[in-house]
Amino acid sequence: TTGIYPEARIEVWHAVKELADNVTTVLLTTQYLEEAEHLADRIAILHGGVIIANGTLADLKELLPAATVEYVQKQPSLEDVFLALVGTPKV
Repeated sequence: TTGIYPEARIEVWHAVKELADNVTTVLLTTQYLEEAEHLADRIAILHGGVIIANGTLADLKELLPAATVEYVQKQPSLEDVFLALVGTPKV
């Protein structure tokens, strides 16, 4: 669905979900990975003409190392400084 109007993409996604909800098997090929994440119960990753991994999204995510959490200190913006000095505007 890449390259089609956003409204049409939403309609296609809705139709695929509706078919799947009615216990219909849908074979969808896509290079749009977000689409696969949202629509697929099972995913096969094809590379060089060979399926190199398949399973649920959770199964595939388990193939990666655990996520790490990093602390990033946010520096205040000039707007933050201004609002701290004058107070927040009254609505």
